Amino acid sequence: MTKKSSLDYRGAKPIWCQGCGDYGVLSCLMKALSDLNIEPRDLALASGIGCSSRIAAFVKCYGFHSIHGRALPVAMGIKLANPQLTVIAAAGDGDGLAIGGGHLPHMARRNMDITYLLIDNSLYGMTKGQPSPTAKKGVVSKSTPKGSPEAPLNPVAMALVYGASFVGRGFPGKPDALVDLIKEGISHRGFSFLHILSPCITFNERETFRYYNERTELMSSDYLPDDRVKAITLAMTEDRLHLGTFCKEERPVYSDYGSDIEVMERETLIKNLYERFK
Repeated sequence: MTKKSSLDYRGAKPIWCQGCGDYGVLSCLMKALSDLNIEPRDLALASGIGCSSRIAAFVKCYGFHSIHGRALPVAMGIKLANPQLTVIAAAGDGDGLAIGGGHLPHMARRNMDITYLLIDNSLYGMTKGQPSPTAKKGVVSKSTPKGSPEAPLNPVAMALVYGASFVGRGFPGKPDALVDLIKEGISHRGFSFLHILSPCITFNERETFRYYNERTELMSSDYLPDDRVKAITLAMTEDRLHLGTFCKEERPVYSDYGSDIEVMERETLIKNLYERFK
C-alpha cells in the first residue's frame, strides 16, 4: 500500500467562511487519515445538516450528507452493511445535540465501531447565529434579544454518562493534539465520541480562538483515562476546558454479539432487497 498524504483525501473545495474553525478540523482529520494510511475507498463519512456537516463533501471517501440530526443512524447503517469500512460520523452541536441528540445514548450503549466528530461552535451558523444546545445561558442573539434562558449541555459529560467507550475533546487551535486524538479515536475498537471546539468567526464573538486558547489545556501526562467517575468530574470543571482522552475502555462491540453476516450472505441479502424494492 502506497503511503498516503493529506492531499490524497482532498475532496470538493471547502466553502466555509474564511477563518472558520472547521478548516482546522478538516485539516487535522485529513492528517490523521494520512498518518493511519487509510485508503479513501475503505472510508465512509456520514454527516447531518449544518456548516460542519458539509465536511462529508470535502473529504475524498464515500460521503453521505444526510438529513438534520441523522448522521449517527446513517453511519450505523453503513457499518452494518459493510463492517470492513472505517466509518466516521460528523455533526454540529445543534445538529447532533438538539434534533439528533436522542441517537447518542443508543450509539454509546451499542458500542458501534464508529468515530463521531461533534464539531461545536455553540450556535446555528447556517441560520445566522441562534443559540445551540451548547450556548451559554444569557447569550444575546436575534432570536434571544433578552438573553437565552437555557443552560448549556455538556457534551463530554453526556457521552461519559451514556457509557461511550472512548470520549475525548479537541480544538483545532492545538492541531497536533487534535490529530493525535482523532487517530486514537479511529483506532479504538468501539464507539468513539470526540467533542471538537470549532469557533465560528462570523456569528460568535464570544467563543473565539483567543477565548479557547486562554481556557483550554492539555491533559496532564500522568492522567489515566481508566476512571469514568474521575473523567466526569474533570468534564464538569468549568474554569478550564481539558483537551485529550477523558475515558477509554475495551469492551465488546456491537458486531461481537452475533450480528455479523457472512460476506456472501450479506451480498445476497442486499441483492434480494434491491430486487424487491427497485
